[in-house]
Amino acid sequence: MAEEDLATKAPESDAQKTATGAPTGVGPGQILEQCRPEAYYGLLGNLEDSRRRCKHDRESPSYQMIIDASAQVYITKPSDYPHLPSKLLLFLSSATGILSKNNQLQADKYASEGFVVVMPDQFAGDALQKNSTNPATASDTNTSIIEKVKMGLADTAKSFMIDMWLARQSQEKVLPLLHKIIEGAKDEFADAVANGDGVYAVGYCFGGRYVLLLGSELPDTVAKGQAVKDVEQGVVKVAPQIKAGAIAHGTSITKADIEGLKAPVTMACTENDPLFPDDIRAEGQKYLVDNDIPHEIQVFPGVPHGFAVVGEYEDANIMEAQKAAFDQMLSWLKSH
Repeated sequence: MAEEDLATKAPESDAQKTATGAPTGVGPGQILEQCRPEAYYGLLGNLEDSRRRCKHDRESPSYQMIIDASAQVYITKPSDYPHLPSKLLLFLSSATGILSKNNQLQADKYASEGFVVVMPDQFAGDALQKNSTNPATASDTNTSIIEKVKMGLADTAKSFMIDMWLARQSQEKVLPLLHKIIEGAKDEFADAVANGDGVYAVGYCFGGRYVLLLGSELPDTVAKGQAVKDVEQGVVKVAPQIKAGAIAHGTSITKADIEGLKAPVTMACTENDPLFPDDIRAEGQKYLVDNDIPHEIQVFPGVPHGFAVVGEYEDANIMEAQKAAFDQMLSWLKSH
């Protein structure tokens, strides 16, 4: 089956419409959707005890969906793993989450390049869902509802709904979950961690900001999702959790998010992006230069936020930029 037959035709950004909540009737060992070639359901770190296999006509890479009480994880691996060495890659998706086939196929692309890819549900079942997989009903401008809110184009009800959703996806909620997933992945794929001398990370849209935070030196309380209680008592810093990172069109990134960065990073950015304004990007780049942090920033003009995620656009320039962004990010990860 061709990749185009599995991908949704409509491009995805941080979602065209909200539909919060986890799939109903889902628990450990239950199928969430049509199985990938090799789908396993169980607990991360205990795969051998809880495998459920199903067949599909699509060939490599191989796939897993892992469920525990607090998070779901999509895992995709090279077809020749573990016979040939791989590196561990944490894939942090856009707001559409791990059940989006666009996000799954994007993760699969990295697996086909030699990475064991772990894509966690950062939203604990509370992802935003795209409006439609039908290009005829997709937004004509490929503009996400979050983007419309930022530009003042969405109606009041949708703006309120998005504000409420963003408030639920707090740093205090997301960071501890990611730390838990990283620790479990390190145990499960210790060989890949050793081969890459650490964990790599890639982030799209919402996930981009958290790649920066995981690549930063943070106070231990902040790294654990807590507030700094008493700065006068001194703050213990936690080293970066990743060896190198790559992000595309990050969402809601602030100057402070970049100023703690220690890990090498590459950024594929959209020009005039209201979700990652040019002035914030310029200030962040100055910090990276002044502090000798290895980095690479490529700005793509004339493309929408979300362009780098697998999806079909009529504009050939956007499709070319999508390929260029992937090549940029992949090259960075492989060279670091």
